[in-house]
Amino acid sequence: MINMENITKNLQLILLSIILLSTVIAVAIEIKTMFLNQSVTLADLLLMFLYLEVLAMVRIFWDQQSISITLPLLIAITALSRFIILQGKEMDPSGLVYEAVAIVLIAAAIVILRLRHSDKLGIKPKKNRY
Repeated sequence: MINMENITKNLQLILLSIILLSTVIAVAIEIKTMFLNQSVTLADLLLMFLYLEVLAMVRIFWDQQSISITLPLLIAITALSRFIILQGKEMDPSGLVYEAVAIVLIAAAIVILRLRHSDKLGIKPKKNRY
């Protein structure tokens, strides 16, 4: 009999391995590009930081078999920041408002997620009756 849980776990590990390998290849390509261009820009550094966050997310998922929502939100903030930097010179400044609002909303979501289990808000976790 086929165990669906084992199939799902194996698929997750295969996809995780593909993501890990693809990220390592992307990092190598980016380093090669910076070396050939003989320059490192802020956009390059943010891209490397994105890769680092993806690697951290892979490691955490591999260890815990689950992922916190915080890491993808941090990746989104970094990606939006990089987008603003790359597009900022060519875009109308009013167009950057949407990206800035997105960053603020994502940052607020991170703060809320971090504080929801904190004593700083005075919110006590509900006790389980069972």
